Amino acid sequence: MFQEIWSTVRALLRDAAGSLYHIVVVALSAGIALLLPAGARHFLSFWSRVEHDKFSLIAVEVTVAILLIFCLNYFHRSMRDRALATVATGAGLVSFFPRRTRGAQRRIKQLREEQGTGRTISVIGSSGHSTFVDQVGGLSSVLDKCLGARIMLVNPYSQEASARIQAINHPEFTLEKFRQEVRQSIQLLKRLKAMGKAVKLKLYSDSPLMKLVILGDYLWLQHYHADLDVKTMPEYVMRHNSKDHGLYTLYAHYFVQRWGSGEIPEYDLDTDELVYRNRTGNEIRRERFEIETASEEVGALIESLELTAEPGQSETSYGAIGLLPSLRD
Repeated sequence: MFQEIWSTVRALLRDAAGSLYHIVVVALSAGIALLLPAGARHFLSFWSRVEHDKFSLIAVEVTVAILLIFCLNYFHRSMRDRALATVATGAGLVSFFPRRTRGAQRRIKQLREEQGTGRTISVIGSSGHSTFVDQVGGLSSVLDKCLGARIMLVNPYSQEASARIQAINHPEFTLEKFRQEVRQSIQLLKRLKAMGKAVKLKLYSDSPLMKLVILGDYLWLQHYHADLDVKTMPEYVMRHNSKDHGLYTLYAHYFVQRWGSGEIPEYDLDTDELVYRNRTGNEIRRERFEIETASEEVGALIESLELTAEPGQSETSYGAIGLLPSLRD
């Protein structure tokens, strides 16, 4: 309700700003026309004093030369920026956010909410936690309004995932935390599917290359650096154009190819299994997802230790002999 009222108020302010702009332009034109005669008289009076004073004449010439240099440089830079803007428009590049500032986050969230309502979301990410699970994430509010979602996340038990965590080398970003974030993203997608949304999830095993979000005619892109957090990387916004030669078409085609690859298994949200299919889409085999398997193994080990342990032996003593930590790592 509040968002609808705010959208209405914002539309009224936008219309009022357009009308105010025309009023200001007309007022400035009238003011310049009225001040021209007085300005001309003052200029002639000033020039009659300057033309007989060599020092004043040189000062005026130097000032005019400096102004001309600034104006010509500004004109040249404007022409170059216009050419670059034309290239960016042809490529479909709408915005570029070098840092995740508050203003950028607000504009990104607003545009995503406008484009995500009643549409199917296509996403390639890493763990999905900061995008889906986090309440301030980029798609946390959009998922509630979408019709469906096609999500691709990193298999947290792949070698590439372990290599990336080690390359980042951050004390708060561990492999176990990464696996927990993937688990939370899966639980969220399960809830969305239970609500009747057409949600599909795939887990790829290679190193994450980009964070890609497709909503309607807009596409958001971030690059996964080899040893840096994606939050520190710039974000690009691209828009689909009618000529189909922009970067939107390129990355959308990349997502379709990745999604249709038979090497990337689909995650069955009902049975917690990885489903492998051939090129024709027929199911080949199923595998139990390793996160669930690892949890069951830890639980079974704890139960077996409790059965065989002597009375009074605590869980801390199990960790001391190095069994539980080895499974958690």
